[in-house]
Parts: sequence; structure tokens; C-alpha cells
Amino acid sequence: MCGITGFWQPGSFAGLEARTRRMADALSHRGPDDSGVWVDEVAGLALGHRRLSIVELSAAGHQPMHSSCGRYVLVFNGEIYNHLDLRAGLGDTGREWRGHSDTETLLACIQSWGLKRTLEQAVGMFALALWDRQRQMLSLARDRLGEKPLYWGWQGDMLLFGSELKALRAHPDFRGAVDRGALALYLRHGYVPTPWSIYQDVFKLPQGQWIDIPLGQGAFVAKAAAPQPFWNFNEIVAQGCAQPFAGDETAAIDALESRLSDTIGQQMLADVPVGAFFSGGIDSTTVVSLMQKLSAKPVRTFTIGFSGSEYDEAAHALAIARHLGTDHMPLLVRPEDALDVIPLLPRMYCEPLSADSQIPLYLISKLARQHVTVALSGDGGDELFGGYNRYLGARRVWLRLQSMPGPVRRACAAFLRSLSPAGWDRLFAFAKPVLPEKFRLAIPGTKAQKLADVLELDTEMDYFRRLTSHWQDPASVVLGGDEHPALMTSPASQPQADCFEHWMMAMDAQTFLPDEVMAKVDRAAMAASLETRAPLLDHRVVELAWRMPLCMKIRDGQGKWLLRQVLYRHVPRELVERPKKGFGIPIDDWLRGPLRSWAEGLLDEDRLRAEGYFDPAPIRMRWRQHVRGSHNWQYQLWPILMFQAWLSSEGGVA
Repeated sequence: MCGITGFWQPGSFAGLEARTRRMADALSHRGPDDSGVWVDEVAGLALGHRRLSIVELSAAGHQPMHSSCGRYVLVFNGEIYNHLDLRAGLGDTGREWRGHSDTETLLACIQSWGLKRTLEQAVGMFALALWDRQRQMLSLARDRLGEKPLYWGWQGDMLLFGSELKALRAHPDFRGAVDRGALALYLRHGYVPTPWSIYQDVFKLPQGQWIDIPLGQGAFVAKAAAPQPFWNFNEIVAQGCAQPFAGDETAAIDALESRLSDTIGQQMLADVPVGAFFSGGIDSTTVVSLMQKLSAKPVRTFTIGFSGSEYDEAAHALAIARHLGTDHMPLLVRPEDALDVIPLLPRMYCEPLSADSQIPLYLISKLARQHVTVALSGDGGDELFGGYNRYLGARRVWLRLQSMPGPVRRACAAFLRSLSPAGWDRLFAFAKPVLPEKFRLAIPGTKAQKLADVLELDTEMDYFRRLTSHWQDPASVVLGGDEHPALMTSPASQPQADCFEHWMMAMDAQTFLPDEVMAKVDRAAMAASLETRAPLLDHRVVELAWRMPLCMKIRDGQGKWLLRQVLYRHVPRELVERPKKGFGIPIDDWLRGPLRSWAEGLLDEDRLRAEGYFDPAPIRMRWRQHVRGSHNWQYQLWPILMFQAWLSSEGGVA
């Protein structure tokens, strides 16, 4: 993995190289092995690169890289898994290759086919910037599922871009005013959704898109350029629903296993050691099982567990690792280990992100990096195969709720609110020994509150938005913060699916997956200089998954049916089936204990008022209720705390 950056400043001839090097060095964690800068002083363009050597470890992989014809200059972050096939597809033209890097392959393809066809043919994860010296055109592109980040935007007449906002901030002319509309979106979702960023006039390039910026025509024309897709997720959803897989269940299982095996085989190729994150869950266990099947030696696997905690998955993962014969390395984390990571988060994440699982992800990335340079993960399984709880029985619950008369629904909502979330938690804890397994809920108080909210809704879209929102009315908290339009509020841009469950999955795959899940994984792993790869997000796997009918994903109230059938061919069912725990930590309890003083300082009323971003009243009210234990406001308070910590660090510019 690597980091890319650059800028265009017309009329700027002095200091281009020094400024670019400073921007690239801000990404040194993404690429500790090598760095490079290239400038076109006449055009006022500069490109910077930091390299983590994965394929082609020699100087033949150095970037910025020039095409053999001299027309193109490229900086590239990611991996093109089929690059050797692309080389073969170019034919025998007598070309002399300098090395075997995928960057050189991309340049050769662009030289022969053009950028769009190259993007359409490439299989992998990537973000790139390409300078066409002949056309004076800068092109930016990002992979289909948004695995790799790419920010871009204008500061006056200056264009900036980079893998992380850290690189943009390193430019001396970067202004960095917080975008209050994006801040309101962040409070709702816990992340800033694409195309917005936390800064005004700086954007995330949408996944599966590229943009041609004609710098040779001046800033006025260049600013009119807009991204366009080379791969459209909504089209994949529509095609899959319209033309579903025609075979029987056995054929579907065979097809998925074959596709995954080919993909994982490609992603295991590297010139450095490769391993895998391994929680023992369905997704990561499927990936590890097929890796071990394809490997002639034990695969290195890494699991994190919390000592004495309900979140500890180490023992379960160890049992499966022994069955598969992997070279397994568990990491047992003490609470103080996780607490020590929290002060690092604002600098690790270039814009605020509220996912508490970023903490264990960083810890396991540090462990893995001691042994490997690349780690495969199971990310994407939930969105593709129906794994999240909100998909399971979602339509049944919604229809059942809507079948109730309005007054009855409102009365039920009032009843659920008659007891505080903490009260519901205590009631369920008391009754747990006699409750059937399906009623032994995690955080029942929070779920009771959500159900009360849902009882008052009228549409499926409102239902989904309510289920996925941290703050239900962010504009009442963010001063001057009306939410920008986003996919959630733009019906014309939303997928057309054959059922509510598929619609939710398609929405999550275009919002939550790239902007929360993959952003979290990318920053946590890159902070440890570790490359992560997600085989389930190979676009060919995604396209196959969308051809599978819902009954092959969700069956008998359980998700990932098809993925489980592949897994059962390699791991006994009894070793796999158990309640999912995930990478969770007890933030709610820590805010009342070891994190209380830290949080109190960030949520100080005078401080909030002086900074001027938030109305202190609703925040202070929830903080008092949380500390008293009458409510669990973790999911509302943690996004505020992450923004406050980011703002007070080098990450924030007030």
C-alpha cells in the first residue's frame, strides 16, 4: 500500500518540490519504504508518492512513474491483482518491461487503451492520479468499492488531492474551514458520507468513478469538471435482480466457492509475507479456510481478544485455527491497552470517525505487522450476503408494525419509553436465565428506544434512516449545520432492488461500507504500515452475489446462508455457529469510568460554547444522563467526542 498526493497551482513556479515533499511526508506511515516527487514547473503541477513495497521491491517500482513513451506520469496507491493478465492482454509488441510492478502495467495499458478501458479491465483496489502531458489533463480515479481513499478539492484556484487529508493540510496555503453541513451528516451517520469531507470545498472521490480535470484550460474550466462512473453499483444491483442466478443451490455454492478461490489466490500473491485477520466469524473464517486450502504452508492468522470480557473471541478462533492448521497468533488485550490507543485516534484518522472498533483494529494491525506486510480480511460479507441484524426479519418487522393502527403504535412507543434504557437493561439481565435464546438481546435498552422511534415512522426509507442514525436531528445540535444532500436523502440516486432487504444491503454497500468500514480498516492498518486486502470486495464476487436471490442469503432468520454453505465444506458447522460478537469494546462503561475525565474536558460547556460548533444543551443533558447510568448515550456521545478530540489535535483547524 502507498500514499499519493499532489497539487496544481497556476503561476506557481518556486517551491513546488519542497511543498510536495512535505505533503508526501505527511503520509510516511502509508509508505515507509520509499518516496518520490515529480514536478512540471511550466504547468504548475506536482505529484508526490510514499511507497510500501509489496510487489516489485526494487527501484523498478519507484513512483511517480513515467510511461515508456514519456507522455504519462502516474502516482498509484493499491494493488491490481490481474496485472499479469493485463500484460498478456497487451500482446507481444516488443515492449521491454523495466520490472514486474502493477504500476508499470497500468501505465502500459493506459498508453495502449486509454484510462477508462484500463479502469474497466483492472481488478483490484486503487486510487490514482495520472498526468497526461500531451493533453495537459490530470485524471483522478478510485476503485469500484471504495477500498482506497482519495480526497480532492479546491482552495481558491489551487487544486489539492491526496490519500488522506493530512497531505492536503500539509500544504501551506490550505485553509481547512470545517464544513458544518458535513459535520451534521457526521453526527447522523458516525462518518462523513461521500462525496463530502469534513472540510469545505474538499471532497471524497466517489467509488467506481474517475474525473478528468483539464488544467491546461485554466482554473475556471478545470473547476467545472465532474466525476463520472466507470462501474455503477446501482446497475449491478438492477442487473442482478433482473437476471438472477439460474442454477440450483449446489451450483450456487460451487460458483461462489470457485469465484472466491480464484480471487483469494490472486490476493495472496505478493513479494512480502501475507497473513489474515481472523475473528472466527463467518466472513473471516471463509477467507482463511480457502487461503489455507490454497497454501502449501500454514497461513499466518491474527485474532484479538479482550481479557475477561464478553467480547473475547480468542478461544473460539483458536479452535477453528487448530482445525484448519494455521499459524495462529492471538493478541489478548487489557483494557489499558485499548485506552492507550484513544489519544492516537485524532491523528490516525484524518477526519472524525466514530466507530469504536477502530481501536482493536489498530491493535491487531500492529500485531500483524510484526510478522507480515499484507493481511486479508473478511470485510464486505455483511453487505453482500445479508449479515447485519437490520436485514434479518426487517421487512417482517416493518410490515407487522405498519399493520398496527396508529394509536396502538403510539401507545406501544410510549410504553417502551416509560422505562429508561438502563431500566430495560436491568430487566433483561434479571430475566435472562428464563428467556428463550432469541430474546437474550445485547443492549436491550438501546434497542427498546430504537423500536419506540420506529413505531412512529411511515415509510421504509424513514425506517432504515432511523435505524442507521446516531443523532436523529443533527441540525438541532450543530450550529448552522443543515445536512448536505446525500444518498440517504436522494431517492433518484438510490438503488432499485427487488425487496426491502436487498435495498438496505445496496444502500449500506454504497455508504456505510466505504465511508465507515473501509475507511476504518484503511486508516488503522496504514497507521501500522500494513496493507489489507478484502477478497469479498472483488467486484466479480460482488456481481455474483447480486445475482443470488435473497433466499440464498437470508434463510430461517439467519444471514449469509450461501457463504455459510461454502464454509461448511471446510469447517464443521458446530465449530462455526455461535452468536457474533465482533470487534467491540465497552465504551459505554469506560465513559463512566476511566474515560470520564477525558470526556468531561472535551464536553465542557464553556469549551463547546467558545468553539461554536455545537449547542451545548442537548450534549450536556445526554452526558449527565449517561454518567448517572439512567441512559446509554454511547452512540450519540462518541461521535461528539471523536470530533472534539480531532478538532483539538493536529487534525482539526478551527
